[in-house]
Amino acid sequence: MTTTKYNEHKKLNFSSEREQSQACLNSAEHEKNQGRKVLNVPNLRFPEFKGEWKKTTIGEIATIKNGPFGSVLHAEDYVDEGMPIVTTEHFKSGNLPLSKNGIPQVSEDDYYRLKGYMLETDDIVFSRVGSVDINAHVEHVQQGWLFSGRVLRVRPIKSVNSLCLHYVLSTESVKRDIRNRAVGQTMPSINTPILSNTGIYMSQSEAEQKKIANLLSLIDERISTQNKIIDKLQSLIKGINQEVFNEVGCSHKLGSICEIKSGYSGNQLIKKEGLKVSRIETISGHQINLERVGYVSPFKNSESYKLQVGDILFSNINSVEYIGNTAFVDKDYDLYHGMNLLRLIPNSKIVVPFYLYLLLNTRKMLNRFKTICNKAVSQASINQTDLGKTIIVLPSLENQIKICNIYEVLFSKIEAEKKCLSLYNVQKQYLLRQMFI
Repeated sequence: MTTTKYNEHKKLNFSSEREQSQACLNSAEHEKNQGRKVLNVPNLRFPEFKGEWKKTTIGEIATIKNGPFGSVLHAEDYVDEGMPIVTTEHFKSGNLPLSKNGIPQVSEDDYYRLKGYMLETDDIVFSRVGSVDINAHVEHVQQGWLFSGRVLRVRPIKSVNSLCLHYVLSTESVKRDIRNRAVGQTMPSINTPILSNTGIYMSQSEAEQKKIANLLSLIDERISTQNKIIDKLQSLIKGINQEVFNEVGCSHKLGSICEIKSGYSGNQLIKKEGLKVSRIETISGHQINLERVGYVSPFKNSESYKLQVGDILFSNINSVEYIGNTAFVDKDYDLYHGMNLLRLIPNSKIVVPFYLYLLLNTRKMLNRFKTICNKAVSQASINQTDLGKTIIVLPSLENQIKICNIYEVLFSKIEAEKKCLSLYNVQKQYLLRQMFI
């Protein structure tokens, strides 16, 4: 295909998607403008389809089977190389893995012994315990895999589009209904009767089911592509980390190139009023999360605690896993330095603040913090003195700036791709609400 033809093909595809969306909207408006009450039809609908949707139960349109009980399969039965057996942890995202890497596997003998628990293409797996409202569609790549006792297998009848049913089960109304009927306080669970008696609405037209499924699967493909783009960029950053932070330069004690301060320890308010202060939870994904801050009454010398652009928050009291987590103050958050976090104020004549933040986030430095921290039963800690003694290696300011410029481009790219991903997810949730009852 030539470049011109390829571009034309892309335009046609995008045009088709716009027409499909508009068709849904036109149909909805048409039904609303009729001046009559329309029962059991979704708000958005393709114009060529008419008639009410049928109310049914999952048990009426599919067979449901529980996975093998614990007495049938034990942890010691797993092998390094065999046939995978999926459990709820493997489809928390709503998708099954595309390879068996990291999935428990059973021997050939056990596989044939458990062949009654074999997955087929277009099956649906449902979480039986824990997050009981999660399901995933079985694609050709998972054909022949087994499912565990923590999973319910849903196998639709031939007149039901499996992918469409998967999306029906992914709507918030159905998920909420299942959660409400689950049993157990600490660990919610469902069984075959609960899932079987779950009420849903389905179009009686196989063609309509298929068209809805195709539209939503297109969005899922785009979501998958966006996730791959983001993963590749993050992998690129990890690869660059190993090259640029190679300990070539001058050695410094951390305490000699930045001030290390403790935060305000006053009582925090129950109400969300007063001054916003940082706390452990404020560092989320190495960024500042303003939805997870505390509040205190205005106090004397509060301005000295106000976080400034270029400051670094350092988690010095946390579980060992999260000790050393940092967040960079990249703008004025109108946020004050609170408890259980240290504030690093870099000397910009020696170190570029953003470079120091990048350096502290390298795997090597995080491992070092885990080594020097004081470990207790429930948490670990690093005091200011020990943190200040930590040796770091800095290249010239010129090279620091060059490295920062590279990372700023990559981070900006990731942020843009995440925004695009967020839009696709919003679009999908909107269609799930509007295209089903």
